[in-house]
Amino acid sequence: MKLTATMMLTLDGVYQGPGGPDEDRRNGFDRGGWTAAHADEGMWPFLTSMFERADALLLGRTTWEIWEPYWPKHDDNPIGHAINILPKHVPSTTLRDPTWQNTHVIGGDVEQAVRELKSRPGRELQVHGSGVLLRWLLERDLVDELNLRLYPVVVGDGLRLFPDQGQTHDLTLVDSRSLPSGVTLLTYRPAGRASFGSAG
Repeated sequence: MKLTATMMLTLDGVYQGPGGPDEDRRNGFDRGGWTAAHADEGMWPFLTSMFERADALLLGRTTWEIWEPYWPKHDDNPIGHAINILPKHVPSTTLRDPTWQNTHVIGGDVEQAVRELKSRPGRELQVHGSGVLLRWLLERDLVDELNLRLYPVVVGDGLRLFPDQGQTHDLTLVDSRSLPSGVTLLTYRPAGRASFGSAG
């Protein structure tokens, strides 16, 4: 399976709490819900098409905990139904006996487990949100495609996908388009490490 990752980001690189004020208050974050002002009907076909390609999900523990109480109550649409029935793989050393259907805890060697999942037949192993996990996957060159939904907002606080200091990445732009709300959909293919030289 191809590992594809999808992330909602602000212009200043924040991924924390896109869906609502109380979604993710880690570190006292009080600026959640920054996608609300840029809702767009054009996003629904994009998301539906994306989940139709998924054969499994790979979710960080925090994202899984945000989704687990919500999606079982919203199984009446294609996205919710897909999320509920798809295998959900969650790296964690503390998650025990999850009751959400088709949840599988990865408790050992995460890199080996992800490589094994990728080696299985199928279309896409999808990562949604899961910023800490996504950064870890990128550092180990495990991501095959990176989809960024860039929102025209600067929140000035919160967890950022890329740290002030970290691994370099070169990316090839595969597709880009804008929605009427101002959200830009960007699809990249990782292309190794960044190179450096003189601009002239």
